[in-house]
Amino acid sequence: MKNQTNSISDSFERFPVNVFPTPEAGAKWVAIQVAALIRLKETKGEKCVLGLATGHTPKLLYAELVRLHREEGLSFKHVIVFNLDEYYPIAKEAIQSYYSFMNLHLFSHVDINAANCHIPDGAAEKFSIKNSCQAYEEQIELAGGIDLQVLGIGNNGHIGFNEPGSAMQSKTRLITLDNSTRLANAYEFSNISQVPRLAITMGIGTILKAKQIILMAWGSHKAPVVQLSAEGAITELVPASLLQLHDNVLFVTDELAATELTRNKSPWLAGECEWTPELIKKAVVNMAMKLDKPILSLTNSDYNNFGLSDLLVEKGDAYDINLQTFYLMRDTITGWPGGKPGAVIPNHPERSSPYPKRCIIFSPHPDDDIISMGGTLQRLHDQGHEVHVAYQTSGNIAVTDEFVTRFLDFAVGFEDMFGIDGEKSKKILEHAADFLSSKKQHAMDTAEIRAIKGLIRRCEARATCRYVGLPDNRWHFLNLPFYETGVIEKDPMSEADIDIVIELLRSIQPQQLFCAGDLADPHGTHKVCLDVIFEAVKRCKKAGDKWLDDCLVWLYKGAWQEWDISEIEMAIPMSPDQVIKKRHGIFIHQSQKDMVPFQGSDNREFWQRAEERNANTANTYAKLGLTQYAAMEAFVRWKF
Repeated sequence: MKNQTNSISDSFERFPVNVFPTPEAGAKWVAIQVAALIRLKETKGEKCVLGLATGHTPKLLYAELVRLHREEGLSFKHVIVFNLDEYYPIAKEAIQSYYSFMNLHLFSHVDINAANCHIPDGAAEKFSIKNSCQAYEEQIELAGGIDLQVLGIGNNGHIGFNEPGSAMQSKTRLITLDNSTRLANAYEFSNISQVPRLAITMGIGTILKAKQIILMAWGSHKAPVVQLSAEGAITELVPASLLQLHDNVLFVTDELAATELTRNKSPWLAGECEWTPELIKKAVVNMAMKLDKPILSLTNSDYNNFGLSDLLVEKGDAYDINLQTFYLMRDTITGWPGGKPGAVIPNHPERSSPYPKRCIIFSPHPDDDIISMGGTLQRLHDQGHEVHVAYQTSGNIAVTDEFVTRFLDFAVGFEDMFGIDGEKSKKILEHAADFLSSKKQHAMDTAEIRAIKGLIRRCEARATCRYVGLPDNRWHFLNLPFYETGVIEKDPMSEADIDIVIELLRSIQPQQLFCAGDLADPHGTHKVCLDVIFEAVKRCKKAGDKWLDDCLVWLYKGAWQEWDISEIEMAIPMSPDQVIKKRHGIFIHQSQKDMVPFQGSDNREFWQRAEERNANTANTYAKLGLTQYAAMEAFVRWKF
């Protein structure tokens, strides 16, 4: 694993970057490397010293290491672990502590000696922190140094909790967390105010002393910082770029996290490439955006200056290439998301027949449908299609205790006002109120409270469907089991989840599916929900379900991010009145308004995020020389 370039396509990367199709595949490969090192050291009678990370990124790695222990006999008896960091102050027992994280995901499932598990002490007295950090450094040295350091990467380039500006020679210390880091980690807490402002972290100098380093990154939201770290200049402002100074470092990413690398974003600059229509569209659209020109105004000089001279040689004059790209973009725009009945439009994104279509909109949470594709949902219904909305999870964890108290007060007042004698319901309400009044910070809700929170969100979802005009039998609450843990940490996808979705698909036999492809959701719920749908569709296909022969699957984004303009395959324009109608539909979800729990790094309300993204999509189309609309919702097709 020496720092070397393996091909011309890697020439922009300052160290090797291994790209895998999925996070699961990448994590499995890293686990194989870790296991091989543990076994090699064991054969030599030596301890294997691992530096380990926490957070969302390494969860798949730890799950695979646990599997290797259980199924293939991988032993951790001779492994010593030093964790990168810990919040401060935080009690070990807190569910958000990295002490709890490591026990939950790794230590409690393998045969590691507890005395060999070292984690910075987040509960230490502040006056003793400096000595504690020094002792941590000495423990690492005493163990012989770290053989393999596993890292994740923050959106601002931090490794461990070494924020931008951290010194190259820094050691284990107490630091102040950057606000962007606290926002990114807010998914672990009920709200940003509960995220600690301090943390103890290994220093960059400590990390660089490791004999080997593997940094993992998953998801499109990590793509910009992966590119900066791997291809950019060495700077303390992007701490991960300092890894370029190490002679034995490797980045492991999934395809989404590698999208900004030159080999993927601009492959024509990294070597020879095959000029498919999709790649031509990507190259020309990106050039037009960078030059701030409409597509039809691009010149031969623009192509040459932008590194696209090979495209001119292969495809001819800029005029012809511009027209080809302009038509590809134009043909993505349609006011008929279900296809225009009775019309023959060869390049239309959707089929004209059958009409009307049976459509299922899968919504991971009870508001993703209206937030991400509310305009399209309304248009499908207004144009006569049979629209079903399938809410995949209860979304109960995103309802605040204060909101529940408001509803409890209403329920009690309702019974009192109308003289309803519901002894059983009164006991439930009293019990719920008592629990909330004495609930400790970070405590798990009871099943009763979770049910009430889920009911609140279910009522909001029903009201939204009625607002759109859907009849009562068109919404489905799936309550997928993976979500119902009662805590932020969710279970993996299970057979029960897949079976529920398969049953719904076969009962409706849709001709259109809309699914959330917004994988920047910081809780990971969207990804699990999408994986469940994909697996259900694949199993139906394998079983020979005929309805799939006439079904298209469209992926939407919007709550957290939007598709890259060159990826969009169907764009649904919205008038100013439709934008307002969508906003009012989002307002129905009152439990998610004003005080949004788990909002990630974007502190705006969801209606504000959605409107800005939809407007930006429409404005980008206009800048490229196409018709100006007030807003657009965008979709990409999944070809199963």
